[in-house]
Amino acid sequence: MKITIAAIGKCRKNSPEATLIAEYVKRSGWEIVIKEKDNSTPEEEAKFLLGAVPHNAKVVVLDERGQTPKSTELAQKLENWMLDGCSEICFLIGGADGHLPTTRTAADLVLSFGRLTLPHMLMRVVLCEQIYRVQTILAGHPYHRD
Repeated sequence: MKITIAAIGKCRKNSPEATLIAEYVKRSGWEIVIKEKDNSTPEEEAKFLLGAVPHNAKVVVLDERGQTPKSTELAQKLENWMLDGCSEICFLIGGADGHLPTTRTAADLVLSFGRLTLPHMLMRVVLCEQIYRVQTILAGHPYHRD
């Protein structure tokens, strides 16, 4: 599985968040690519995010209005996509003003990690950990506990 994370805002090298992101990317057996762009207008951000989606990839938009599945439910969703022939998933993290409706409309899944507002760099850490967790759930690894 190839994972692309397209995000608004650039993560500082050697920051605590960058260290944690790198750790989960390293642990993962999936190829994870992170594409970043500095904050700009919502229209320019949407153009960048949608332009970062690989051809035929499933699109997951991270948005506070999205579904809030358990990790095992997210793993089941991704496994179903894989069984249907999906080999790429692209996660989109918007800027401070969130996503435009056109970006949410392009999503195969609108996903929320809860109603709390998280800093964008911390959201990347949480997303990378959840990608790793999903992978371990699908592999039957004991990392995840119900």
